[in-house]
Parts: sequence; structure tokens; C-alpha cells
Amino acid sequence: MEKGLRIRTRAPTTTKRGSEQGNTIDNGVQDHQDDEMEHEEPLSPFARLYHTPCLNACIVVILGFATTVDVDVLKAHFAKYLGQHRRFSSKLELDTENGKKPRWVLTKVNLDDHVIVPDVDPDTKNLDRFIEDYATDLSSRPFDLSKPLWEFHVLRIKPSNAEAIGFFRVHHSLGDGMSLVALTLSLSRKSSNPDEFPSIPTPIRKIRKSEDGGPYRYLVAIWSMLQLIWNTLVGCTLLLATIFFLKDTVTPLRSGKVDEHSPKRIAYRLVSLDDIKFVKNEMNTTVNDVIVGLTNAVLSRYLHDVYEEGSVGAKRDFDMKKLRLRGVVAVNVREAITIQDLVDMVEKGSQCKWGNVAGCILIPFHVNTEKDPLEYVRKAKLVIDKKKLSLEAKFSYYVLAGGVKILALKLIEAIMYGVIQNTTLMFSNVVGPIEEIDFCGHRLAYIAPTGRNASGHPPGLVLHFMSYMDKMSVAVFVNQDLIPNPHKLLDEFEQSLELMKKAAVQRKLNRKGLF
Repeated sequence: MEKGLRIRTRAPTTTKRGSEQGNTIDNGVQDHQDDEMEHEEPLSPFARLYHTPCLNACIVVILGFATTVDVDVLKAHFAKYLGQHRRFSSKLELDTENGKKPRWVLTKVNLDDHVIVPDVDPDTKNLDRFIEDYATDLSSRPFDLSKPLWEFHVLRIKPSNAEAIGFFRVHHSLGDGMSLVALTLSLSRKSSNPDEFPSIPTPIRKIRKSEDGGPYRYLVAIWSMLQLIWNTLVGCTLLLATIFFLKDTVTPLRSGKVDEHSPKRIAYRLVSLDDIKFVKNEMNTTVNDVIVGLTNAVLSRYLHDVYEEGSVGAKRDFDMKKLRLRGVVAVNVREAITIQDLVDMVEKGSQCKWGNVAGCILIPFHVNTEKDPLEYVRKAKLVIDKKKLSLEAKFSYYVLAGGVKILALKLIEAIMYGVIQNTTLMFSNVVGPIEEIDFCGHRLAYIAPTGRNASGHPPGLVLHFMSYMDKMSVAVFVNQDLIPNPHKLLDEFEQSLELMKKAAVQRKLNRKGLF
């Protein structure tokens, strides 16, 4: 934590520990377990990977509340709904005695061990910075394996954009971003209608219709199949090459060296989702295309400024257009899902699979100072369209999941580590609710997921995006030896989005012949 930002010892919550009804999750576990197998479940391949030394990772979701938080109400919701989910009611057993494999073991959950309300120094200054410090500290702490691997922290402070702050800290082995969205939805209701679950936008699939029903549609199908095969071959080849030898250029964003003791930091910012949608509509693209293009613009502007200033020892004696700079993007590989699928995901036997069901793709970023800011979006769309017509994400998912079962866990860990170490950044984008929601009875102002490797060696830069109502949260996790001031990156996001919006407005006016 920063000097001057102090947290006192944890204060007890207003709920008494003796009240078992409100403080304990009822998951059907008896003190004497009659059927041991019924209360045990083996770890999935990806859950095992996320407990290896280099990939041991956690997720910290920052929740900005629009109201003060009643901890008793919060616990009551957790006791009612989290009991339906085995992952949040099970502890991890890693011992392999008697031939047993690592497994989840159902256990009683005392909410006093998981819902934490620290006593914050009332003299703390700069609360926005304090929140980032707290999230950074949470991300670096190891989990206590004697209890389920999640915590919820409540800070009774009032920063500039919320009435209270919550931190949902979850080990990555419990699930991916889509799983945590599902959990959030199951614990939330629409603020306008407490009986309805929140809504999230679903992708609209465009169906190409043949004009005459003749051979045209068959030619289109053959051409699409050829593109799918080619894009998959290219993507998978580059992915394999990256594992073994294809490395990104060393830049102020990537040192090419591993230093587990380098200082790390989390920072975040809220930007306008309406502005992003305006650019999307004008360019006839998707929100994801705009975000990737925006990220490309930010990286280009940031590297150009750093090289021009000569900060952090950066010297440029090469053409920046020749830089190899790529991001590892997590991609959900579940079939098309609806809001009901997500809500049902927390229940056993759901058609929509809980856990880590995500592959990865490599996205190239072209470092160049474009005169037209919208050019970044055009190039991003070309890249993303090729990735959509590819099986690269599913290839990576099934190879890694199958590899853990067939090959040595250490080998698969080395493969994943090779991809992360030889690229520049990691990138994720999660679609959130489109209207205001109440989380466990408390209205939310914003949601900002962050994450990092708790004990491994993450890349120099990790980016997380999540939409909620009319806001988009942008969270960065940085190696401060490389990026000493993460807020400069966040400033670049705001400035680049503003430039894109102005260019899109001008383009719209020109198209209508007004200028």
C-alpha cells in the first residue's frame, strides 16, 4: 500500500458470528459425511493449470455501489444463492495421498471468513488512488486453501464516483470471465423490476440469403470453408511458433525478461460506452472492433510519446512500423448463449458449462501514428473478421484441455507460459448488463474487473474491459519497471476515444453533405 494510506485491523461486521442462519451457507453438507464421493469433485484441466506456479491467477472485480452497503443484506443474499454453486462452497484439496487426485471438497462456509469489512483510516486522502492500492494488494495475496477460494471486501468510503466500494476476489480456477458474469447475474436483479434478471446484449447473427437459390450459395459456402481452413492454419501456425521461438519486439511495454519481484500495479478508468457505440455505428463495426482499434491507437500513441521523451531509458533506432506487438486475447468458446443460459449456469446440469471454457487467439497491433483515428478501427475490423472465421480459439482450448489429461501438467504449463512470455500484453473484454442493476440488494454504479497472476510471472501489461449501462471500465495491470505511470495509459484511452468520436462526427457530417 502507498505511504499514508493505512488500513487498520479488520473490524467485525454487524452480524454476530453465533447466528448460523445468516452467516453460514447451507449446501447440504453434514458434519459426518456419509457419502464421501458425493462431496468431492475432481479439478478440471484448466483449474489444475491455474494452480501451477507460473499461472496461479486471481480475479479482482471492483464494484462501485450507488448506495451504502448493508453487510447483513449482502450476507443474506450470499447465503441464499451461493449455496447453489459447489465451487463457492468447496475447498481445494491438493494432496494426492491414497492415489487421490486434486479435487474440490464440499464444506461448510462461514460467511464471516469471506465477507470482510476493514476499518479504513478516516484520514486517508485520495480515495480513488486508495481503491487501486487496495485492489493491487488483494491481487498479490495468496489464498487460504482451508476454505473456498473467494472473498468479498467492503470499503465504507465515498470516492468520486460511488457511495461505497466492493471487491469480489476469486481464484481463476473457479471460473472464467463469462462464469463470473453468470454469477453476478444470478445475484442481481433489474433496479426497475426486482423480479427480473438483468439483460445483456446478445450477438445478432447475419444470415446470408441467396437471391435465386442457385449455385451462388454453394460457391459462397465453399469460399467460406476455404477461408475458415486458411485462417485456422495461419492462426494455429503462428500460435505454435510463438510457443517455441516467435517473440515480440522488446519495447517499453515488453522487456523480454522475467522478474517476479518487480513492482506491480492496478489502475482503472471509466469511459463513455455511448461514445464507443457512436463510433461503432458510424463505422458499421462491433463494439469489440472499436475496443481493439482503440487499444491499437493507445499503444501507438504511448510508444511514440515514450520514445520521443526518452523516458524509462527508451531509445529508438528503428522504424516503429516494423515492431512486432501482439496481444493474447481470451475468447469464450461456448455455443451461443442467452441471458437464461447464463443465469442457469450456476446450477448443476446446466446446458451452459461453468468453469474456464475459453481459448486464446493472437491479435497483432500495428504501431503507427494514423492521421485518421478511424483507420485504427478499420484495421482492427479486418483482423477481427479473420479471427471470427477461424477455429484458432477452439484449437487452443481443446489442445490445452486435452494436453493436461494426456501429457504432463508441467509441459502444458510451459506451453501457456511460452505464449504469454513471448507476447506483449493480455486482453479481455466482457459484456455486462445494459441497464441499472441491484447486486445483492444494492444498486451498482459501475463494474471494473481486474486480474493478475498472484504468484506467477504475468506480462508487462494486462487490459480488462467491461461494459455496464452507459459506461465501459478500462482496467490495467502493469509491471511498474516497464510502465511506471499506468494513469498515462488511461489518459491515452480517454484522449484517443475523444479523437475517434470527433472523427466519426465529422465523417457523419461529410456523409450527409453538411460540410
